[in-house]
Amino acid sequence: MKEQHFFCFFGTMKICFATNNPQKIAEVSEMLQHTNIEIVGLKEIGCLEELPETSQTLEGNSKQKAEYVFQNYRVVCFADDTGLEVETLNGEPGVDSAHYSGNRNSDENMNLLLQRLAGTMHRKAQFRTIIALAGLEETQIFEGIVEGSITNEKQGSGGFGYDPVFRPKGYHQTFGELSRQEKSKISHRGKAIEKLIKYLQLL
Repeated sequence: MKEQHFFCFFGTMKICFATNNPQKIAEVSEMLQHTNIEIVGLKEIGCLEELPETSQTLEGNSKQKAEYVFQNYRVVCFADDTGLEVETLNGEPGVDSAHYSGNRNSDENMNLLLQRLAGTMHRKAQFRTIIALAGLEETQIFEGIVEGSITNEKQGSGGFGYDPVFRPKGYHQTFGELSRQEKSKISHRGKAIEKLIKYLQLL
């Protein structure tokens, strides 16, 4: 492991999480609270530009972002890309989830999704997160998946993205109705982060 590539490494391992989304940072920080890993966002390393995200796959986008930060700021970094994949829509919105409606607006994205599913009972879906970790030799990839279904209307105001319309399998509530702690235990991002933590703690 190349210690100089960590943002800071004195007992606590500080790693950059390639996002400016405060909800994502808070969600992941809670998952890491009982580890020696601490995350910092892009602003904290002085990265203010838009990160490249031109791949047609979740894997490609997460690698692009993590490797860009490492190459330009020389800090160990992980990036995630998440897609909501709806079976009856042939995997849409998938890699285009964040701007499905043409805008990075969660309400507009959800409205379009509900509109396209209007009248169908086939609402099976899954959230899939890919995390790429760059800066420790070869880029590492970690995947997390949670299965569920799309509701007929928005339920709950918690979380972010499509959380109010996604009901995880085995639950009556949507991600938007679950607490952040409950969501983290079963979520796609939580599963990918758990694999990341295990990898880092073996170093």
